Amino acid sequence: MKAYDIIKKPLMSEKSYANIPNKTYTFVVDKNANKIEIRKAVEEIFKVEVARVNTMVVKGHTKSQNTKSGRTIGRTSDYKKAIVTLKKDSKPIAFFESLS
Repeated sequence: MKAYDIIKKPLMSEKSYANIPNKTYTFVVDKNANKIEIRKAVEEIFKVEVARVNTMVVKGHTKSQNTKSGRTIGRTSDYKKAIVTLKKDSKPIAFFESLS
């Protein structure tokens, strides 16, 4: 699997913004990727040194919508989230630094 197939997109939330000064970044990743693959992908794409990777599978939420024909209930997709912490001597990721 290629690095750009593993890292799908950055995850932007209040909690992830608060961790940017600590060099901790959050990404949505491929469900089948393990921590070693995620570490190598982040190091290859952003040219940084990764200290730690934590992963979790986030379950989709139930959503409902009222329509003319009645109430429709569905679910959002499940996804895997990776929280990547860089080493202290590593340079920060420029994309996130421009946001804070």
